[in-house]
Amino acid sequence: MSKPYRHVRFRWWDTVDLEEAKEELAETYDVKEVEYPEDPSSLYKEDRREIVAEADTLKASLSLYRVVLSQMKAAPFTGRDKELRDRMHELYPHDRPTPFPWSFNPEPRFDVEK
Repeated sequence: MSKPYRHVRFRWWDTVDLEEAKEELAETYDVKEVEYPEDPSSLYKEDRREIVAEADTLKASLSLYRVVLSQMKAAPFTGRDKELRDRMHELYPHDRPTPFPWSFNPEPRFDVEK
């Protein structure tokens, strides 16, 4: 693997229950809530909540409609990394931000430790 893994996944119609996801993920991963400064003028102020779950080399930044999966340094996924990735694919089943057939976001190649 030459570059760190980075992939974005989406939900289209409904949101993820971040409180429920936080509780579930905290059983296996390091989970924290991200605090953003309040901005009363923001159109999306209710959608600014985010949690971050970290496995061994993989980090998932979850919001209501989108998750960003990323690594700081290129490395093969551990078993925990692969499990986190698989769970995020279940929660966020789409690889593009819209149901329309454009803005494809193919998943980068990754290796898993043996």
